[in-house]
Amino acid sequence: MLSSIFIFASLIAFSQARSEARRMQVLESRSEVPQGFVFSGAAPPTTTLQLRLALTQSDIPGLHKALYDVSDPDSPHYGQHLTKAEVEKLVAPKPESVEAVNAWLKDNNITTSTNSPAGDWLAFSLPVSKANELLDTEFATYTHEATRKTSTRTLAYSVPEDLKDHIQLIHPTISQVVSFPTSTFVATSLPAPSGLNAAVIPPSCAPPIRPRCILDLYGVPNGTVATHPSNVLAVTGYDNLFANQADLQSFLTLFRPDISSNTTFAVQTIQGGTNPQNISQAGTEPDLDTQYTVGIATGVPVVFVSVGPQGPPGGESFLDTANFFLSENNPPSVVTTSYTHPVESGISPALAKNICNAFAQLGARGTSILFSSGDAGVGGVTNCTTFIPNVPNDCPFVTSVGATTGVNPETAAALSSGGFSNYFSTPSYQQAAVSSYIASLGITYAGLYNRSGRGFPDVSAQGTDVRIVVRGAQALVKGTSCSAPMFAGIVALLNDALLGAGRPPLGFLNPFFYSPRGAAAFTDVTSGSNPGCGTSGFPAAAGWDPVTGLGTPNYEKLKAALGL
Repeated sequence: MLSSIFIFASLIAFSQARSEARRMQVLESRSEVPQGFVFSGAAPPTTTLQLRLALTQSDIPGLHKALYDVSDPDSPHYGQHLTKAEVEKLVAPKPESVEAVNAWLKDNNITTSTNSPAGDWLAFSLPVSKANELLDTEFATYTHEATRKTSTRTLAYSVPEDLKDHIQLIHPTISQVVSFPTSTFVATSLPAPSGLNAAVIPPSCAPPIRPRCILDLYGVPNGTVATHPSNVLAVTGYDNLFANQADLQSFLTLFRPDISSNTTFAVQTIQGGTNPQNISQAGTEPDLDTQYTVGIATGVPVVFVSVGPQGPPGGESFLDTANFFLSENNPPSVVTTSYTHPVESGISPALAKNICNAFAQLGARGTSILFSSGDAGVGGVTNCTTFIPNVPNDCPFVTSVGATTGVNPETAAALSSGGFSNYFSTPSYQQAAVSSYIASLGITYAGLYNRSGRGFPDVSAQGTDVRIVVRGAQALVKGTSCSAPMFAGIVALLNDALLGAGRPPLGFLNPFFYSPRGAAAFTDVTSGSNPGCGTSGFPAAAGWDPVTGLGTPNYEKLKAALGL
Protein backbone atom coordinates (compact mmCIF):
# COMPACT_ATOMS: atom_id res chain seq x y z
CA MET A 1 0.00 0.00 0.00
CA LEU A 2 2.79 2.44 0.90
CA SER A 3 4.50 1.87 -2.43
CA SER A 4 1.24 2.61 -4.31
CA ILE A 5 0.73 5.84 -2.38
CA PHE A 6 4.33 6.89 -3.07
CA ILE A 7 3.97 6.17 -6.80
CA PHE A 8 0.73 8.13 -6.98
CA ALA A 9 2.07 11.10 -4.99
CA SER A 10 5.21 11.23 -7.14
CA LEU A 11 3.13 11.07 -10.31
CA ILE A 12 0.85 13.91 -9.25
CA ALA A 13 3.81 16.05 -8.24
CA PHE A 14 5.45 15.31 -11.60
CA SER A 15 2.26 16.28 -13.46
CA GLN A 16 1.80 19.47 -11.45
CA ALA A 17 5.31 20.59 -12.32
CA ARG A 18 4.57 20.19 -16.03
CA SER A 19 1.06 21.62 -15.74
CA GLU A 20 2.37 25.04 -14.73
CA ALA A 21 4.07 25.30 -18.11
CA ARG A 22 1.50 23.53 -20.27
CA ARG A 23 -1.75 24.26 -18.44
CA MET A 24 -2.60 20.58 -18.18
CA GLN A 25 -5.35 19.14 -15.99
CA VAL A 26 -5.76 15.63 -14.61
CA LEU A 27 -8.53 13.83 -16.50
CA GLU A 28 -8.51 10.45 -14.73
CA SER A 29 -6.63 9.08 -11.75
CA ARG A 30 -6.64 6.33 -9.17
CA SER A 31 -5.02 6.46 -5.75
CA GLU A 32 -3.46 2.99 -5.80
CA VAL A 33 -2.64 0.04 -7.99
CA PRO A 34 -5.78 -2.03 -8.71
CA GLN A 35 -6.27 -5.11 -6.56
CA GLY A 36 -4.44 -8.13 -7.95
CA PHE A 37 -1.73 -6.11 -9.73
CA VAL A 38 1.77 -5.06 -8.63
CA PHE A 39 4.06 -2.31 -9.89
CA SER A 40 6.98 -3.84 -11.80
CA GLY A 41 8.95 -0.78 -12.89
CA ALA A 42 8.93 2.04 -15.42
CA ALA A 43 7.69 1.12 -18.88
CA PRO A 44 10.40 0.96 -21.57
CA PRO A 45 10.35 4.32 -23.41
CA THR A 46 10.31 2.70 -26.86
CA THR A 47 7.27 0.49 -26.18
CA THR A 48 4.46 1.39 -28.58
CA LEU A 49 1.08 2.15 -27.04
CA GLN A 50 -2.14 1.71 -28.99
CA LEU A 51 -4.34 4.39 -27.44
CA ARG A 52 -7.98 5.29 -27.91
CA LEU A 53 -9.52 8.62 -27.08
CA ALA A 54 -13.22 8.95 -26.29
CA LEU A 55 -14.62 12.29 -27.36
CA THR A 56 -17.45 13.68 -25.27
CA GLN A 57 -20.73 12.37 -26.70
CA SER A 58 -23.27 15.01 -27.60
CA ASP A 59 -26.50 13.87 -25.92
CA ILE A 60 -26.26 10.88 -23.57
CA PRO A 61 -29.34 11.99 -21.57
CA GLY A 62 -31.22 12.01 -24.87
CA LEU A 63 -29.98 8.51 -25.66
CA HIS A 64 -31.15 7.20 -22.30
CA LYS A 65 -34.55 8.87 -22.69
CA ALA A 66 -34.99 7.41 -26.15
CA LEU A 67 -33.93 3.95 -24.94
CA TYR A 68 -36.48 3.90 -22.14
CA ASP A 69 -39.15 5.36 -24.40
CA VAL A 70 -38.90 2.38 -26.80
CA SER A 71 -38.31 -0.21 -24.04
CA ASP A 72 -41.01 0.57 -21.47
CA PRO A 73 -44.05 -1.61 -22.25
CA ASP A 74 -46.33 1.18 -21.00
CA SER A 75 -44.83 3.75 -23.37
CA PRO A 76 -46.79 4.68 -26.52
CA HIS A 77 -43.47 4.30 -28.39
CA TYR A 78 -42.74 0.78 -27.10
CA GLY A 79 -40.93 -1.22 -29.76
CA GLN A 80 -40.36 1.76 -32.08
CA HIS A 81 -36.61 1.27 -32.10
CA LEU A 82 -34.26 3.92 -33.40
CA THR A 83 -32.42 3.76 -36.70
CA LYS A 84 -28.65 3.65 -37.00
CA ALA A 85 -28.59 7.32 -38.02
CA GLU A 86 -30.84 8.39 -35.14
CA VAL A 87 -28.61 6.71 -32.56
CA GLU A 88 -25.43 8.09 -34.08
CA LYS A 89 -26.87 11.61 -34.00
CA LEU A 90 -27.35 11.29 -30.22
CA VAL A 91 -23.78 10.16 -29.48
CA ALA A 92 -21.69 11.85 -32.18
CA PRO A 93 -19.31 14.42 -30.68
CA LYS A 94 -19.86 18.07 -31.42
CA PRO A 95 -17.81 19.39 -34.37
CA GLU A 96 -15.91 21.76 -32.09
CA SER A 97 -14.78 18.79 -29.96
CA VAL A 98 -13.51 16.92 -33.01
CA GLU A 99 -11.73 20.00 -34.32
CA ALA A 100 -10.10 20.98 -31.02
CA VAL A 101 -8.86 17.51 -30.10
CA ASN A 102 -7.56 16.72 -33.57
CA ALA A 103 -5.72 20.05 -33.65
CA TRP A 104 -3.98 19.22 -30.35
CA LEU A 105 -2.94 15.80 -31.60
CA LYS A 106 -1.84 17.16 -34.98
CA ASP A 107 0.32 19.77 -33.21
CA ASN A 108 2.06 16.81 -31.58
CA ASN A 109 2.51 15.03 -34.94
CA ILE A 110 -0.04 12.37 -34.09
CA THR A 111 -2.25 10.92 -36.79
CA THR A 112 -5.63 9.54 -35.71
CA SER A 113 -8.26 7.26 -37.18
CA THR A 114 -11.96 7.09 -36.31
CA ASN A 115 -12.71 4.01 -34.21
CA SER A 116 -16.52 3.97 -33.91
CA PRO A 117 -19.52 4.41 -36.20
CA ALA A 118 -20.54 7.71 -34.60
CA GLY A 119 -17.01 9.11 -34.60
CA ASP A 120 -16.87 9.36 -30.81
CA TRP A 121 -13.69 7.27 -30.52
CA LEU A 122 -10.30 8.10 -32.06
CA ALA A 123 -7.34 5.71 -32.25
CA PHE A 124 -3.64 6.47 -32.47
CA SER A 125 -0.27 4.95 -31.58
CA LEU A 126 2.86 6.44 -30.05
CA PRO A 127 5.86 5.35 -27.97
CA VAL A 128 5.75 5.45 -24.18
CA SER A 129 8.23 8.35 -24.12
CA LYS A 130 5.94 10.52 -26.22
CA ALA A 131 2.81 9.42 -24.33
CA ASN A 132 4.46 10.44 -21.07
CA GLU A 133 5.08 13.90 -22.48
CA LEU A 134 1.71 14.27 -24.20
CA LEU A 135 -0.32 13.24 -21.13
CA ASP A 136 1.90 14.55 -18.33
CA THR A 137 2.34 11.08 -16.87
CA GLU A 138 4.73 8.20 -16.37
CA PHE A 139 3.59 4.87 -17.80
CA ALA A 140 4.77 1.83 -15.90
CA THR A 141 4.69 -1.94 -16.19
CA TYR A 142 2.26 -3.80 -13.92
CA THR A 143 2.03 -7.53 -13.36
CA HIS A 144 -1.17 -9.42 -12.64
CA GLU A 145 -0.25 -11.66 -9.72
CA ALA A 146 -2.50 -14.59 -10.65
CA THR A 147 -1.69 -14.87 -14.37
CA ARG A 148 1.75 -13.16 -14.38
CA LYS A 149 0.65 -11.21 -17.45
CA THR A 150 2.06 -7.69 -17.74
CA SER A 151 0.46 -4.47 -18.93
CA THR A 152 1.57 -0.89 -19.49
CA ARG A 153 -0.57 1.51 -17.49
CA THR A 154 -0.43 4.63 -15.31
CA LEU A 155 -2.20 5.88 -12.19
CA ALA A 156 -3.08 9.33 -13.55
CA TYR A 157 -2.89 11.31 -16.75
CA SER A 158 -3.68 14.84 -17.90
CA VAL A 159 -4.93 16.67 -20.98
CA PRO A 160 -4.81 20.37 -21.89
CA GLU A 161 -7.10 22.28 -19.59
CA ASP A 162 -9.14 23.75 -22.44
CA LEU A 163 -9.82 20.24 -23.84
CA LYS A 164 -11.06 18.61 -20.66
CA ASP A 165 -14.71 19.09 -21.55
CA HIS A 166 -14.11 17.63 -25.02
CA ILE A 167 -12.46 14.38 -23.90
CA GLN A 168 -14.20 11.73 -21.83
CA LEU A 169 -11.21 9.41 -21.37
CA ILE A 170 -8.13 7.89 -22.97
CA HIS A 171 -7.65 4.12 -22.86
CA PRO A 172 -5.72 2.06 -21.92
CA THR A 173 -4.35 4.25 -19.15
CA ILE A 174 -5.65 3.68 -15.60
CA SER A 175 -7.95 0.69 -16.25
CA GLN A 176 -6.57 -2.81 -15.66
CA VAL A 177 -8.43 -5.50 -17.58
CA VAL A 178 -8.44 -9.14 -16.56
CA SER A 179 -11.45 -11.07 -17.79
CA PHE A 180 -12.56 -14.65 -17.50
CA PRO A 181 -15.08 -16.91 -19.20
CA THR A 182 -17.71 -17.89 -16.66
CA SER A 183 -17.91 -21.64 -17.27
CA THR A 184 -15.97 -24.30 -15.40
CA PHE A 185 -15.12 -27.78 -16.66
CA VAL A 186 -16.48 -30.35 -14.24
CA ALA A 187 -15.96 -33.92 -15.43
CA THR A 188 -16.06 -36.26 -18.39
CA SER A 189 -17.57 -39.13 -16.38
CA LEU A 190 -21.29 -38.56 -16.14
CA PRO A 191 -23.11 -39.35 -12.87
CA ALA A 192 -26.23 -41.49 -12.79
CA PRO A 193 -29.47 -39.90 -11.57
CA SER A 194 -30.01 -40.24 -7.84
CA GLY A 195 -32.25 -38.86 -5.12
CA LEU A 196 -34.82 -37.41 -7.51
CA ASN A 197 -38.59 -37.26 -7.15
CA ALA A 198 -39.67 -38.45 -10.59
CA ALA A 199 -43.26 -37.31 -9.96
CA VAL A 200 -42.30 -33.61 -10.11
CA ILE A 201 -39.35 -33.64 -12.50
CA PRO A 202 -39.78 -33.73 -16.29
CA PRO A 203 -38.34 -37.03 -17.59
CA SER A 204 -35.97 -35.01 -19.77
CA CYS A 205 -34.45 -33.43 -16.64
CA ALA A 206 -32.85 -36.51 -15.16
CA PRO A 207 -29.33 -35.18 -14.64
CA PRO A 208 -27.22 -33.99 -16.27
CA ILE A 209 -28.93 -31.02 -17.92
CA ARG A 210 -29.53 -31.19 -21.69
CA PRO A 211 -31.42 -28.94 -24.13
CA ARG A 212 -34.68 -30.87 -23.96
CA CYS A 213 -34.73 -30.40 -20.18
CA ILE A 214 -34.36 -26.62 -20.60
CA LEU A 215 -37.17 -26.50 -23.16
CA ASP A 216 -39.47 -28.56 -20.93
CA LEU A 217 -38.47 -26.84 -17.68
CA TYR A 218 -39.06 -23.36 -19.09
CA GLY A 219 -42.31 -24.18 -20.85
CA VAL A 220 -41.35 -24.18 -24.53
CA PRO A 221 -43.87 -26.41 -26.32
CA ASN A 222 -42.64 -29.32 -28.42
CA GLY A 223 -42.42 -28.37 -32.07
CA THR A 224 -41.60 -24.70 -31.46
CA VAL A 225 -39.47 -23.74 -34.45
CA ALA A 226 -38.43 -20.21 -35.45
CA THR A 227 -39.05 -19.15 -39.03
CA HIS A 228 -37.72 -15.58 -39.40
CA PRO A 229 -34.20 -15.27 -40.88
CA SER A 230 -33.81 -11.68 -39.68
CA ASN A 231 -34.02 -12.82 -36.05
CA VAL A 232 -30.28 -13.40 -35.49
CA LEU A 233 -28.79 -14.55 -32.17
CA ALA A 234 -25.10 -13.64 -31.77
CA VAL A 235 -22.65 -15.47 -29.48
CA THR A 236 -19.45 -13.56 -28.73
CA GLY A 237 -16.09 -15.28 -28.33
CA TYR A 238 -12.79 -13.99 -26.97
CA ASP A 239 -9.32 -14.98 -25.79
CA ASN A 240 -8.46 -17.34 -28.70
CA LEU A 241 -11.26 -19.75 -27.82
CA PHE A 242 -13.05 -21.25 -30.81
CA ALA A 243 -16.45 -22.82 -31.52
CA ASN A 244 -16.28 -26.17 -33.29
CA GLN A 245 -18.83 -27.22 -35.91
CA ALA A 246 -18.12 -30.95 -35.53
CA ASP A 247 -18.73 -30.74 -31.77
CA LEU A 248 -22.06 -29.06 -32.46
CA GLN A 249 -23.05 -31.82 -34.89
CA SER A 250 -22.22 -34.49 -32.31
CA PHE A 251 -24.12 -32.56 -29.65
CA LEU A 252 -27.24 -32.26 -31.79
CA THR A 253 -27.10 -35.93 -32.78
CA LEU A 254 -27.00 -36.91 -29.11
CA PHE A 255 -29.30 -34.37 -27.50
CA ARG A 256 -31.52 -32.81 -30.21
CA PRO A 257 -32.13 -35.72 -32.60
CA ASP A 258 -35.41 -34.06 -33.62
CA ILE A 259 -33.53 -31.40 -35.60
CA SER A 260 -30.93 -31.87 -38.32
CA SER A 261 -27.42 -32.53 -37.09
CA ASN A 262 -26.28 -30.38 -40.02
CA THR A 263 -27.73 -27.32 -38.31
CA THR A 264 -24.82 -24.99 -37.76
CA PHE A 265 -23.80 -21.42 -36.96
CA ALA A 266 -22.36 -18.65 -39.11
CA VAL A 267 -19.07 -16.95 -38.21
CA GLN A 268 -18.13 -13.27 -38.12
CA THR A 269 -14.73 -11.93 -37.05
CA ILE A 270 -13.60 -8.68 -35.42
CA GLN A 271 -10.07 -7.27 -35.14
CA GLY A 272 -8.43 -10.28 -36.76
CA GLY A 273 -10.43 -12.92 -34.95
CA THR A 274 -10.50 -16.44 -36.37
CA ASN A 275 -12.36 -19.70 -35.81
CA PRO A 276 -10.14 -22.66 -36.85
CA GLN A 277 -11.89 -26.03 -36.98
CA ASN A 278 -9.10 -28.33 -35.82
CA ILE A 279 -10.85 -30.40 -33.14
CA SER A 280 -7.92 -29.94 -30.77
CA GLN A 281 -8.55 -26.18 -30.79
CA ALA A 282 -12.21 -26.40 -29.79
CA GLY A 283 -12.91 -24.26 -26.72
CA THR A 284 -15.14 -25.27 -23.84
CA GLU A 285 -16.70 -21.82 -23.56
CA PRO A 286 -17.63 -21.23 -27.22
CA ASP A 287 -18.74 -24.86 -27.67
CA LEU A 288 -21.05 -24.47 -24.68
CA ASP A 289 -22.43 -21.16 -25.91
CA THR A 290 -23.11 -22.28 -29.48
CA GLN A 291 -24.54 -25.65 -28.44
CA TYR A 292 -27.02 -24.12 -25.99
CA THR A 293 -28.15 -21.36 -28.35
CA VAL A 294 -28.58 -23.61 -31.39
CA GLY A 295 -29.94 -26.36 -29.13
CA ILE A 296 -32.56 -24.13 -27.43
CA ALA A 297 -33.51 -21.59 -30.10
CA THR A 298 -34.66 -24.11 -32.68
CA GLY A 299 -34.57 -22.56 -36.15
CA VAL A 300 -33.05 -19.25 -35.04
CA PRO A 301 -29.98 -18.21 -37.08
CA VAL A 302 -26.96 -18.22 -34.74
CA VAL A 303 -23.70 -16.42 -35.48
CA PHE A 304 -20.44 -16.91 -33.57
CA VAL A 305 -18.52 -13.63 -33.40
CA SER A 306 -14.81 -14.23 -32.83
CA VAL A 307 -13.03 -11.16 -31.47
CA GLY A 308 -9.32 -10.88 -32.19
CA PRO A 309 -6.61 -11.70 -29.65
CA GLN A 310 -5.83 -8.29 -28.20
CA GLY A 311 -5.86 -9.33 -24.58
CA PRO A 312 -8.68 -10.29 -22.25
CA PRO A 313 -12.10 -8.78 -22.88
CA GLY A 314 -13.43 -6.14 -20.55
CA GLY A 315 -12.25 -2.88 -22.10
CA GLU A 316 -11.45 -2.44 -25.76
CA SER A 317 -12.76 -5.89 -26.73
CA PHE A 318 -16.24 -5.20 -25.35
CA LEU A 319 -16.14 -1.80 -27.08
CA ASP A 320 -14.96 -3.33 -30.35
CA THR A 321 -17.79 -5.84 -30.18
CA ALA A 322 -20.44 -3.21 -29.47
CA ASN A 323 -19.11 -0.89 -32.19
CA PHE A 324 -19.02 -3.77 -34.67
CA PHE A 325 -22.72 -4.43 -34.12
CA LEU A 326 -23.49 -0.70 -34.13
CA SER A 327 -21.79 -0.41 -37.53
CA GLU A 328 -24.22 -2.94 -39.02
CA ASN A 329 -27.41 -1.77 -40.67
CA ASN A 330 -29.22 -4.75 -39.16
CA PRO A 331 -27.55 -5.79 -35.89
CA PRO A 332 -28.52 -9.08 -34.20
CA SER A 333 -31.77 -9.23 -32.26
CA VAL A 334 -29.98 -10.90 -29.32
CA VAL A 335 -26.33 -10.92 -28.22
CA THR A 336 -25.11 -13.23 -25.45
CA THR A 337 -21.69 -13.00 -23.80
CA SER A 338 -20.23 -15.36 -21.20
CA TYR A 339 -17.28 -13.26 -20.10
CA THR A 340 -16.98 -10.63 -17.37
CA HIS A 341 -14.35 -8.35 -15.92
CA PRO A 342 -14.50 -9.61 -12.33
CA VAL A 343 -13.60 -6.44 -10.41
CA GLU A 344 -15.57 -3.29 -11.15
CA SER A 345 -12.97 -1.01 -9.58
CA GLY A 346 -10.31 -2.27 -12.00
CA ILE A 347 -12.12 -0.40 -14.77
CA SER A 348 -12.31 3.37 -14.46
CA PRO A 349 -15.78 4.88 -13.96
CA ALA A 350 -15.48 6.78 -17.25
CA LEU A 351 -14.63 3.63 -19.23
CA ALA A 352 -17.34 1.58 -17.54
CA LYS A 353 -19.92 4.25 -18.38
CA ASN A 354 -18.74 4.49 -21.98
CA ILE A 355 -19.03 0.72 -22.42
CA CYS A 356 -22.47 0.81 -20.81
CA ASN A 357 -23.61 3.58 -23.14
CA ALA A 358 -22.48 1.51 -26.13
CA PHE A 359 -24.87 -1.20 -24.97
CA ALA A 360 -27.57 1.46 -24.51
CA GLN A 361 -27.11 2.37 -28.18
CA LEU A 362 -27.66 -1.24 -29.19
CA GLY A 363 -30.71 -1.48 -26.97
CA ALA A 364 -32.18 1.62 -28.56
CA ARG A 365 -31.78 -0.04 -31.95
CA GLY A 366 -33.64 -3.16 -30.79
CA THR A 367 -30.89 -5.52 -29.67
CA SER A 368 -31.15 -7.48 -26.41
CA ILE A 369 -27.77 -7.64 -24.63
CA LEU A 370 -27.26 -10.50 -22.17
CA PHE A 371 -24.23 -11.25 -19.97
CA SER A 372 -23.54 -14.10 -17.60
CA SER A 373 -23.39 -12.62 -14.10
CA GLY A 374 -20.13 -14.33 -13.07
CA ASP A 375 -19.17 -17.34 -10.99
CA ALA A 376 -17.76 -15.97 -7.74
CA GLY A 377 -20.78 -15.27 -5.55
CA VAL A 378 -20.47 -11.86 -3.91
CA GLY A 379 -16.70 -11.84 -3.96
CA GLY A 380 -15.22 -11.43 -7.42
CA VAL A 381 -12.10 -13.56 -7.93
CA THR A 382 -9.79 -11.83 -5.47
CA ASN A 383 -9.50 -11.54 -1.71
CA CYS A 384 -12.11 -9.08 -0.56
CA THR A 385 -13.14 -7.01 2.41
CA THR A 386 -16.31 -5.74 0.70
CA PHE A 387 -18.56 -7.37 -1.87
CA ILE A 388 -17.24 -6.94 -5.42
CA PRO A 389 -19.49 -6.14 -8.39
CA ASN A 390 -18.23 -6.81 -11.91
CA VAL A 391 -18.28 -5.23 -15.38
CA PRO A 392 -20.50 -5.09 -17.37
CA ASN A 393 -23.17 -6.64 -15.15
CA ASP A 394 -23.10 -3.36 -13.25
CA CYS A 395 -24.49 -1.65 -16.36
CA PRO A 396 -28.23 -0.97 -16.16
CA PHE A 397 -28.60 -1.43 -19.94
CA VAL A 398 -27.65 -5.11 -20.08
CA THR A 399 -29.62 -8.11 -18.85
CA SER A 400 -27.53 -10.00 -16.30
CA VAL A 401 -28.16 -13.76 -16.05
CA GLY A 402 -27.46 -15.66 -12.82
CA ALA A 403 -27.50 -19.42 -12.22
CA THR A 404 -29.80 -21.94 -10.60
CA THR A 405 -29.38 -25.60 -9.75
CA GLY A 406 -31.83 -28.48 -9.32
CA VAL A 407 -35.36 -28.65 -10.67
CA ASN A 408 -38.82 -28.41 -9.14
CA PRO A 409 -37.90 -26.41 -7.25
CA GLU A 410 -34.86 -24.67 -8.67
CA THR A 411 -32.54 -23.16 -6.07
CA ALA A 412 -29.84 -20.53 -6.34
CA ALA A 413 -26.47 -21.88 -7.46
CA ALA A 414 -23.83 -20.90 -4.91
CA LEU A 415 -21.50 -19.73 -7.68
CA SER A 416 -24.00 -17.19 -9.06
CA SER A 417 -22.41 -13.73 -8.89
CA GLY A 418 -24.65 -10.90 -7.81
CA GLY A 419 -24.67 -7.68 -5.89
CA PHE A 420 -24.77 -3.93 -6.36
CA SER A 421 -22.72 -1.54 -8.47
CA ASN A 422 -20.55 1.16 -6.97
CA TYR A 423 -20.59 3.09 -10.28
CA PHE A 424 -24.24 3.00 -11.40
CA SER A 425 -27.25 3.95 -9.32
CA THR A 426 -30.36 1.81 -9.08
CA PRO A 427 -32.30 2.31 -12.34
CA SER A 428 -35.93 3.29 -12.11
CA TYR A 429 -37.21 0.03 -13.57
CA GLN A 430 -35.85 -1.98 -10.62
CA GLN A 431 -36.12 0.62 -7.86
CA ALA A 432 -39.13 -0.98 -6.17
CA ALA A 433 -37.71 -4.51 -6.40
CA VAL A 434 -34.28 -3.54 -5.05
CA SER A 435 -35.70 -1.38 -2.27
CA SER A 436 -37.93 -4.21 -1.12
CA TYR A 437 -35.04 -6.65 -1.01
CA ILE A 438 -32.72 -4.28 0.85
CA ALA A 439 -35.45 -3.57 3.38
CA SER A 440 -35.74 -7.31 4.02
CA LEU A 441 -31.99 -7.52 4.66
CA GLY A 442 -32.07 -4.87 7.34
CA ILE A 443 -28.58 -4.29 8.74
CA THR A 444 -27.21 -7.57 7.39
CA TYR A 445 -23.99 -6.84 5.46
CA ALA A 446 -24.27 -3.12 6.15
CA GLY A 447 -21.17 -1.42 4.74
CA LEU A 448 -20.27 -4.36 2.49
CA TYR A 449 -22.32 -3.23 -0.50
CA ASN A 450 -23.79 -0.09 -2.05
CA ARG A 451 -27.46 0.11 -1.04
CA SER A 452 -28.16 2.62 -3.83
CA GLY A 453 -26.41 0.72 -6.64
CA ARG A 454 -27.73 -1.07 -9.70
CA GLY A 455 -28.60 -4.60 -8.57
CA PHE A 456 -27.73 -7.72 -10.55
CA PRO A 457 -28.47 -10.32 -11.85
CA ASP A 458 -31.81 -9.58 -13.45
CA VAL A 459 -32.86 -13.16 -14.25
CA SER A 460 -31.46 -16.68 -14.06
CA ALA A 461 -31.41 -20.13 -15.64
CA GLN A 462 -29.80 -23.51 -15.06
CA GLY A 463 -26.06 -23.34 -14.38
CA THR A 464 -24.76 -26.65 -12.98
CA ASP A 465 -24.19 -30.17 -14.31
CA VAL A 466 -24.72 -29.15 -17.92
CA ARG A 467 -23.72 -31.62 -20.60
CA ILE A 468 -21.81 -30.50 -23.70
CA VAL A 469 -19.52 -32.00 -26.33
CA VAL A 470 -16.01 -30.57 -26.53
CA ARG A 471 -13.08 -31.85 -28.60
CA GLY A 472 -15.17 -34.85 -29.59
CA ALA A 473 -16.02 -36.02 -26.06
CA GLN A 474 -18.92 -35.46 -23.70
CA ALA A 475 -18.23 -33.26 -20.69
CA LEU A 476 -20.01 -31.54 -17.83
CA VAL A 477 -19.68 -27.84 -17.16
CA LYS A 478 -21.10 -25.38 -14.68
CA GLY A 479 -21.34 -21.63 -14.40
CA THR A 480 -23.48 -18.70 -15.42
CA SER A 481 -21.95 -19.27 -18.88
CA CYS A 482 -24.47 -22.07 -19.13
CA SER A 483 -27.30 -19.81 -18.00
CA ALA A 484 -26.77 -16.87 -20.38
CA PRO A 485 -26.98 -18.76 -23.72
CA MET A 486 -29.96 -20.77 -22.46
CA PHE A 487 -31.81 -17.59 -21.54
CA ALA A 488 -30.76 -15.95 -24.80
CA GLY A 489 -32.31 -18.88 -26.67
CA ILE A 490 -35.64 -18.31 -24.92
CA VAL A 491 -35.51 -14.59 -25.80
CA ALA A 492 -34.78 -15.44 -29.44
CA LEU A 493 -37.85 -17.70 -29.58
CA LEU A 494 -39.97 -14.89 -28.09
CA ASN A 495 -38.63 -12.54 -30.76
CA ASP A 496 -39.63 -15.00 -33.47
CA ALA A 497 -43.17 -15.13 -32.06
CA LEU A 498 -43.30 -11.32 -32.04
CA LEU A 499 -42.09 -11.13 -35.64
CA GLY A 500 -44.71 -13.69 -36.59
CA ALA A 501 -47.34 -11.34 -35.18
CA GLY A 502 -45.98 -8.43 -37.18
CA ARG A 503 -44.30 -6.83 -34.18
CA PRO A 504 -40.67 -5.77 -33.55
CA PRO A 505 -38.21 -7.77 -31.42
CA LEU A 506 -37.92 -7.11 -27.70
CA GLY A 507 -34.76 -5.02 -27.65
CA PHE A 508 -33.71 -3.81 -24.18
CA LEU A 509 -35.39 -6.37 -21.93
CA ASN A 510 -35.28 -5.05 -18.38
CA PRO A 511 -38.15 -2.53 -18.30
CA PHE A 512 -40.50 -5.25 -19.58
CA PHE A 513 -39.12 -7.93 -17.26
CA TYR A 514 -39.48 -5.74 -14.15
CA SER A 515 -42.97 -4.56 -15.07
CA PRO A 516 -45.77 -6.26 -13.09
CA ARG A 517 -46.88 -8.45 -15.99
CA GLY A 518 -43.30 -9.26 -16.98
CA ALA A 519 -42.19 -10.20 -13.47
CA ALA A 520 -45.26 -12.44 -13.06
CA ALA A 521 -44.02 -14.55 -15.99
CA PHE A 522 -40.96 -15.73 -14.07
CA THR A 523 -40.71 -18.64 -11.66
CA ASP A 524 -39.44 -17.16 -8.40
CA VAL A 525 -36.39 -18.81 -6.84
CA THR A 526 -36.50 -18.40 -3.07
CA SER A 527 -33.79 -20.64 -1.61
CA GLY A 528 -29.99 -20.71 -1.74
CA SER A 529 -27.35 -17.98 -1.57
CA ASN A 530 -24.09 -16.85 -3.21
CA PRO A 531 -21.32 -17.05 -0.58
CA GLY A 532 -18.09 -15.11 -0.76
CA CYS A 533 -15.85 -12.68 1.15
CA GLY A 534 -16.10 -14.89 4.23
CA THR A 535 -19.90 -14.64 4.31
CA SER A 536 -22.81 -16.81 3.22
CA GLY A 537 -23.65 -14.15 0.65
CA PHE A 538 -26.98 -12.71 -0.30
CA PRO A 539 -29.92 -15.04 0.31
CA ALA A 540 -32.44 -15.76 -2.41
CA ALA A 541 -35.87 -14.48 -1.42
CA ALA A 542 -39.41 -13.93 -2.67
CA GLY A 543 -39.34 -11.46 -5.53
CA TRP A 544 -36.10 -10.09 -6.96
CA ASP A 545 -32.81 -10.96 -5.24
CA PRO A 546 -29.11 -10.44 -6.12
CA VAL A 547 -28.54 -14.17 -6.66
CA THR A 548 -31.21 -15.24 -9.14
CA GLY A 549 -32.82 -11.92 -10.07
CA LEU A 550 -36.51 -12.20 -10.89
CA GLY A 551 -36.17 -15.96 -11.32
CA THR A 552 -36.29 -18.33 -14.29
CA PRO A 553 -38.37 -17.81 -17.45
CA ASN A 554 -41.70 -19.35 -18.36
CA TYR A 555 -41.96 -19.10 -22.14
CA GLU A 556 -45.73 -19.36 -22.42
CA LYS A 557 -46.31 -16.86 -19.60
CA LEU A 558 -43.86 -14.43 -21.21
CA LYS A 559 -45.69 -14.79 -24.52
CA ALA A 560 -48.97 -14.05 -22.77
CA ALA A 561 -47.44 -11.03 -21.01
CA LEU A 562 -46.48 -9.74 -24.45
CA GLY A 563 -50.03 -10.20 -25.67
CA LEU A 564 -49.18 -13.16 -27.92
